[in-house]
Amino acid sequence: MEEFRELVGIMARLRASGGCPWDREQDHRSLKPYLLEEAYELLEAIDAGNDPKVCEELGDLLLQIVFHAQIGSEEGRFDIADVCRGISGKLLNRHPHVFGEAQVRDSDEVSDNWEQIKRAEPLKEDRSSVLDGVPKALPALQKATKVQKRVAKVGFDWDNHHGPAEKVHEELGEVQAAVESGDAERLVAEIGDLLFAVVNLARRLGVDSEDALRLAVARFGERFRLMEQRAEAEGTEMQGLSLAELDELWGAAKAELQASPPSPLRSGEGSTAEPCPAVPPSPERRGDGGEAP
Repeated sequence: MEEFRELVGIMARLRASGGCPWDREQDHRSLKPYLLEEAYELLEAIDAGNDPKVCEELGDLLLQIVFHAQIGSEEGRFDIADVCRGISGKLLNRHPHVFGEAQVRDSDEVSDNWEQIKRAEPLKEDRSSVLDGVPKALPALQKATKVQKRVAKVGFDWDNHHGPAEKVHEELGEVQAAVESGDAERLVAEIGDLLFAVVNLARRLGVDSEDALRLAVARFGERFRLMEQRAEAEGTEMQGLSLAELDELWGAAKAELQASPPSPLRSGEGSTAEPCPAVPPSPERRGDGGEAP
């Protein structure tokens, strides 16, 4: 494809003698923040449904890939052709139902086959656990989901979403107990367990936790900005308002914006005043002291 070859050539020129000083100074490590930034900007464009922006951000992300490949080429380790051959071979090998004679019933079976084929492929590193290979740098919610999916493949999972829902209540109760104990280290651990349980519930309900939280933060930000605008229009400083007045602004913003998070000042909205019940013994609990995540 001529356009792709042109992009590769431009990157090579930028890195060559007499090219761009900034581009020439970069290496794999220095480019890491930009790779993440471009990926998240692409996610934002996708969430916004902005096709021109999605196209632009895909280009920015592709630039990062070409940039890393050019550095690899200069160091004699790999080049963009190796990158393309590698992913092409992987796709061909892991889709025998498309490029071979295998038959599959649905996407779940495709996913199962993908993991089986992946485990059978020659690896440079030893993977003795189903958890090996989960990227350490993944965002926490995404990493939790990936870990839960991995262990579910070997049957370490709840039968349905009711188990994770009860687990959320149990963990919330343990958070409350940690608060009352005054043990800061225990509180951190219990908050982590609660978040992990919420991610598990979302997974069983088919909800991507990373997407859900990102969208919730965006909705919250939109409503809060509207609060600020209303306060400014009324000639008041938000810092000087009482909690009741702030909550009134929040409620007014809620009237304009739908599907927003509950007010952080309303104890009765989206919360429970009763202590969370402990989860009764469940058939999903495993032997050897463990339990489904």
